[in-house]
Amino acid sequence: MVLFAGVVMLVDGILEVFRGIMAIAEDDVFVTTPRYVFKFDLTSWGWIHLVIGVLVALVGFFVIKGAAWARIAGIFLVSLSLIGSFLDLPYYPLWSLVIIALDVFVIWALCVYRED
Repeated sequence: MVLFAGVVMLVDGILEVFRGIMAIAEDDVFVTTPRYVFKFDLTSWGWIHLVIGVLVALVGFFVIKGAAWARIAGIFLVSLSLIGSFLDLPYYPLWSLVIIALDVFVIWALCVYRED
């Protein structure tokens, strides 16, 4: 399960980095909503996703390597990724739902790990 979580974290992190780059470049794929409580500038969302993506991918690498600290850090960072994707839902709905689904699987896989 941990190998699965680490690989999905790498993929998830790379997808978050791409999403961040698209938002920083202010790509036209994002939806704009005039009345949203958590409204940030699109560039701000881009930097948030870029940083979270890099950290998730980096920790995913260490999860694959078997570092015990990486499992706890992975749960924390992937939870942040999930929250960020939820808050970003009005801007890019389908992509946000895909990332949320991946994050739920990673959190589950990291939480059920038991050392033998």
